[in-house]
Amino acid sequence: MKILGFHDLVVGDRLRLSLKGSLAYQGRFEDSFEPFFQALESYAGDAMPNVVRGLRHRKYSRASVRKALEERREGNSTSVALFRTEPPAIELGLDVWLSCRPVEISVWFDVQPLIRFMDAERCGEFVKMVRAWASQCVVSYASAHSMADEQFTDSPNFGRDDEVTQRDGFDKVYEVCWLNVFGPHLVESVGRERMLSTPAHLVEELPNGSVLLVLRPTAADFASEDARVAQARAHVHLRPDLDFDTVLRGLKERSAALAPVEPRFHPNLAPLLSRLPDEFAISERQQKIAELNAFRPPEPEEWLPMALPSDVANPKRVLESYGDLSEGLVAALHTKVPSIMDETAESLTDLDFYFWRENFPERYTRELIDSHTAPALGAYLGDVLVRRLGGTWVLRQKVEESQVRVGKRVWLPFLRARRYMQSRQSLLDYSLTQFFHEVERYRP
Repeated sequence: MKILGFHDLVVGDRLRLSLKGSLAYQGRFEDSFEPFFQALESYAGDAMPNVVRGLRHRKYSRASVRKALEERREGNSTSVALFRTEPPAIELGLDVWLSCRPVEISVWFDVQPLIRFMDAERCGEFVKMVRAWASQCVVSYASAHSMADEQFTDSPNFGRDDEVTQRDGFDKVYEVCWLNVFGPHLVESVGRERMLSTPAHLVEELPNGSVLLVLRPTAADFASEDARVAQARAHVHLRPDLDFDTVLRGLKERSAALAPVEPRFHPNLAPLLSRLPDEFAISERQQKIAELNAFRPPEPEEWLPMALPSDVANPKRVLESYGDLSEGLVAALHTKVPSIMDETAESLTDLDFYFWRENFPERYTRELIDSHTAPALGAYLGDVLVRRLGGTWVLRQKVEESQVRVGKRVWLPFLRARRYMQSRQSLLDYSLTQFFHEVERYRP
């Protein structure tokens, strides 16, 4: 039973619900979640999970959930996670701390893609589900919003250190999201009358004293002009100490930072650069695309117009030593970079991406890199030029002077590898991908 993960979809924004509260119960605590899962089944629609993960994966049922909670219980805490096998991708997690009285629970529910919540009816069903959950327990605070936009807020810390956040929790209205549930304590601190008069699409007092507030009928258009004005008005209403123009300006800056940027990468580096933005938080990706669009690596200088004559006494032995170096690299990385076995241009791009993602030059010791990794990379790079571009080795006693002749130029793969392994930035400035495509231009 294969779970559909967010990584299986095109990287994009998602709706993220988080809810923290407490739950009083009698009898078995597993039974107290029956209304929770009743609401999920009633309102989740096509985002309904069909897989439960305990010690193993099971088809969704309430019995499976109870079994998973039992299996994952460790002392006074337990948890369960639910997923889907088909789009949309979801992850629903429930954490329970039984040592507290009343029991503390934490719920998160991610649904991707966010664009699904441009539909007002679907959003209405989601609101009904959250209303049912928030009515079942005493919520301190709950919210549902764009994950990308939420990343700008430093939630749940909101600029505080962890100790203060743990101590004070959501002690004032730091942010107003598309959907909010304000717990009784927060409602009283703001003022119940003020809270209930907030300008919003829906403001509803729940039976346990919490207040459900939904800014607009739909969640996915959170970055629009109208949505930002509504968000600013609600926030300033709840926090009269804030200035409307200042709040709105900050929200519009967030919208601008999330506006799509068309990739226009350097053609030789596009296979590599196109992978990098997905390694950043969604809120940073468009800015990173713009930065990478502007990136222009230096022209490769690791070449000579004429070959230095070979000065080795035993070329076969030298080539065997290069082969040993290259094979050692393959042996070390073949599970992490499977294409390394193929010795192709794509293999070099995969290596570039692996070393960059791992921040290899700055995570590992300089002694290891200079004595092992860089020479092995030089040998491997040279072999790829020989195998794929018809190159010929011209061997030298000084390894960085060893060359591969392709067309009318000779190229210095060991020198390139040493420069490449200097820093994380140098992995881009002296990428193996760019070097290969530059050499390719001179192939006969």
